[in-house]
Amino acid sequence: MRLLLVEDDRLLADGLAGQLEKAGFSVDHTQTAKEAILLGEQEDYRVGILDLGLPDGNGLDVLRKWRAINANFPVLILTARGDWQDKVNGLKAGADDYLAKPFQTEELIARLNAIVRRSDGRVQTLVKAGRLVLDENRQSLKMEDGTEHSLTGTEFRLLRCLMSRPGQVFSKEQLMEQLYNLKESPTDNVIEAYIGRLRKLVGASTIATRRGQGYLFDDTV
Repeated sequence: MRLLLVEDDRLLADGLAGQLEKAGFSVDHTQTAKEAILLGEQEDYRVGILDLGLPDGNGLDVLRKWRAINANFPVLILTARGDWQDKVNGLKAGADDYLAKPFQTEELIARLNAIVRRSDGRVQTLVKAGRLVLDENRQSLKMEDGTEHSLTGTEFRLLRCLMSRPGQVFSKEQLMEQLYNLKESPTDNVIEAYIGRLRKLVGASTIATRRGQGYLFDDTV
């Protein structure tokens, strides 16, 4: 799941990025409002974390510009400001949640997962598609017979992407955008390799290929 982290505190951002990646997110980080606006416009993010106090602008202005150009991914505002008016202004500008510094990383991750679930129309931490259940907290897959399989970070991110929108065709490029950040350079066949590994687990017909288009999760199998 692709995430944009806009935070000018490099030490905080580096620590957060590591924890977020362990939680199943692929993280792009920027320290400036200018780059944040461009990334929000050009890239396909599932969720964003936005600091209000940026060196070259106000985070609320970034958020307003995202919404103006229909960059509608859910956004959690992260700031040292605890004033209730800042929270109100952020929510009015299009934010989905708000967390004041200092904070616990576990709470941040829980809030991120919650706003992503709401954007997907879900209320539980379980992604159910057909006969399979993906547990976001445990990063594991429960089969129809009750057996449970632990997943690697990449397997989890890929399967969550497919299962969260069953029936939707994802191209290789779209899947790579959700699995890897801008600093990573995976080879073209990496998606094929992971699809092959997941098919051994869920069945070849469950993850279908649409020739020339990509892959989809078939929840009717």
